[in-house]
Amino acid sequence: MKRHLPGLLMAALLMFNGFGLSGQELIGYEQRGSFSFLAYLLLIGSDAQYDVEAYKINYTTTDLTGAVDTASGLITFPNTMDISSPLALIQHGTVPNRNAVPSNLQGGYELGAALSSMGYVTIQPDYLGLGDSDGLHPYVHADSEASAGIDMIFAAKAFLDELQVAYNDQLFVTGYSQGGHAAMAAHRELEANYADQLPVTASAPLSGPYSISTATKERLLSDEEYLYPGYAAWTLLSYNEAYGLYDSLTQYMKQPYADLATSFKNEEIDLNQLHADMIAQLNQEFGASVVKNMFQDSLLTAIQMDENHPLNVALRDNDTFDWAPTAPTRLYYCMNDDQVAFTNSLTADSVMNANGAIDVQSFDVAPSQNHTGCILPAGLATINFFRQYAQFTVSSNRQLAELEGVSLFPNPAQDRVQLTGIPETAQLQILDLQGRILEQQSLGMGTSSVNIQDLQPGMYLFRLTAPEGVWNQQVIVK
Repeated sequence: MKRHLPGLLMAALLMFNGFGLSGQELIGYEQRGSFSFLAYLLLIGSDAQYDVEAYKINYTTTDLTGAVDTASGLITFPNTMDISSPLALIQHGTVPNRNAVPSNLQGGYELGAALSSMGYVTIQPDYLGLGDSDGLHPYVHADSEASAGIDMIFAAKAFLDELQVAYNDQLFVTGYSQGGHAAMAAHRELEANYADQLPVTASAPLSGPYSISTATKERLLSDEEYLYPGYAAWTLLSYNEAYGLYDSLTQYMKQPYADLATSFKNEEIDLNQLHADMIAQLNQEFGASVVKNMFQDSLLTAIQMDENHPLNVALRDNDTFDWAPTAPTRLYYCMNDDQVAFTNSLTADSVMNANGAIDVQSFDVAPSQNHTGCILPAGLATINFFRQYAQFTVSSNRQLAELEGVSLFPNPAQDRVQLTGIPETAQLQILDLQGRILEQQSLGMGTSSVNIQDLQPGMYLFRLTAPEGVWNQQVIVK
């Protein structure tokens, strides 16, 4: 399904800023997919109750010059008419190229789909310079990350109204990695300038580079090996677009690193290739991927000696931690993060609380996990945190009851499991990690023994449904 303005009309409107579209307006939308709630049962348990609809939308926002730009993003929502949903703004993490974004069902959209299976409407912007927005993406640029997300919230409301999807006035904010930085930027802007229109219910930035000017800068320019040098190059390209830092990239970067960064800017290579090419060159020249060796010695000396050097000013302008949130805020991170220094979260926690924040806490959710391994525990912690505040207005014609008194043993199990407390007219389904139904059978009232000899070792979901409600249990098969 697509609905949009005719191309020539839309172009004409965008050309005349004063007479056409302004920021925050819905341009069009297109269905991207439908997902069964069964796929999320093993992840979040019985809270997953609704099938999920996913739509790409196009909307207007403003670019770095303040001109109107067309942006894209993904909206997911529960396929039900029975509830009024909270909204959740989810800012995505770093992606390797402009197409690996939520509106193309990439870029970590799965967290949004999981939340929608619980009843949330999720809003996932692609950002400026990604998806359908032209030009270079202003990487870790706080103001444009915030505006892309907030403008999409307004456009999303118009979309939801058109499709008659019910939503309430709750708004949750989260995001991982770059998305953590973007989530914090959006939360700050929402409380500063949209508190009456879009009050934030709760926020959970995750493993983000909130302290660009200190914790992140120190990590990137240390003597330690760092295997993601493309981040530093993309940040430099981004801030030049926003602040006009140099006339030629070679003023800041040595060759061939400047040429590699330019190839990335021109979309001749993606971020993964940029990392690989820069690491190979650093290893060849210096024996290790020490990122500061890509930069001109004159630049390194200047930013060390002059705190008001234009690059230092740009870095400080994109710090997102020095304020005091009003809404409950959780900063989830992992101490063994190999990409974003965990000190970003500790700094934010300390400064926000010193500034008088009402309820800000940081948590190391999985100390041994690296940046990639931290995604799942941080996401689950966020789901549990939001659950404390989320309100779903349930209509009288749907009961979301959980069966009581049902139990299963042993767990872990090998050949058979016993279920007790089974109500009359109950049906058992056994699902795998992909949400596929492997077995299905009717069970008699009371106690039943279930043969699991045909199941391979692993984790499964046992789901019992009856007129009275639903019961779910994760079971490990040895």
